[in-house]
Amino acid sequence: MTAVTQTKRRNRFRRYVPLYIMMLPGLAYLVINNYLPLFGLAIAFKDVNYAKGIWGSDWVGLQNFEYLFKTDDAYIITRNTLLYNGAFIVLGLAIAVGIAILLNEIKNRIASRLYQSVIILPFLISIILVSYLVYAMLSMDTGFVNKTLLPLFGLEPINWYNEPKYWPYILTLVHLWKGAGYSCIVFLAAIIAIDPEYYEAARLDGASKWMQIRRITIPMITPVIVMLALLGIGRIFYSDFGLFYQVPMNSGALFETTNVIDTYVFRGLLQLGDIGMSSAAGFYQSFVGFALVLVSNLIVRKINKENALF
Repeated sequence: MTAVTQTKRRNRFRRYVPLYIMMLPGLAYLVINNYLPLFGLAIAFKDVNYAKGIWGSDWVGLQNFEYLFKTDDAYIITRNTLLYNGAFIVLGLAIAVGIAILLNEIKNRIASRLYQSVIILPFLISIILVSYLVYAMLSMDTGFVNKTLLPLFGLEPINWYNEPKYWPYILTLVHLWKGAGYSCIVFLAAIIAIDPEYYEAARLDGASKWMQIRRITIPMITPVIVMLALLGIGRIFYSDFGLFYQVPMNSGALFETTNVIDTYVFRGLLQLGDIGMSSAAGFYQSFVGFALVLVSNLIVRKINKENALF
């Protein structure tokens, strides 16, 4: 290596020293919160004894994972977790994109101040719908559905918290209502960033509004759709604990359609107090999610390299 090359490298390093210093807090946060906890994965392979400590506890290998796969409920909780999250990803993205397109059209037709009030509505919807409100709607004795809606159609009241067959629809509706606000804002930002000249050229060519959405809006925001879909696939083995535990009021009669991996492990942890089993479940969920992201991204790269996440 010549002296000139060494001098250039030193000068380049000095030039970027302020940036390196600015990077240090974020790097420290990343290491402390994302990498140091990886040592805790050892808990998944140990029979944790608080008297011995984590590192002194007995090594049990894959015994903790048997808790998930040898139980009679393994098929039910895996099926529920995958089907619910699959539906949430597909329907959630479709509805969020639709709302974002609708809000963008509203923006083009109304005053800015009124638009600002309209755009926060999805966030308000997400905040308002909580488990208490769901119970107020579905309560057997005082619920709005039983006392007001069903009598309008001449139907008898339904004991919602004892009827598992209704809950796949209820939980899906609650999730979509709760999460559509955040997702649509992400897509709305992507739509607003599209160059208006594309739409002007399309209008000059006689393209209808529907054609503009199909040929311009959707293709231009496809990378964002793919990114959010891949992130959702990465967490397909995780579940919204509050949605599946609090909204059904932890009703045992509903476990057939509301029990997922997270709620099953939580209940098992309460009964057995074994954090090794809980850690094994978390490790299993993370590993499968990571593998699914890699496979899904590989498929996207084969179809369209530009839309891949990495």
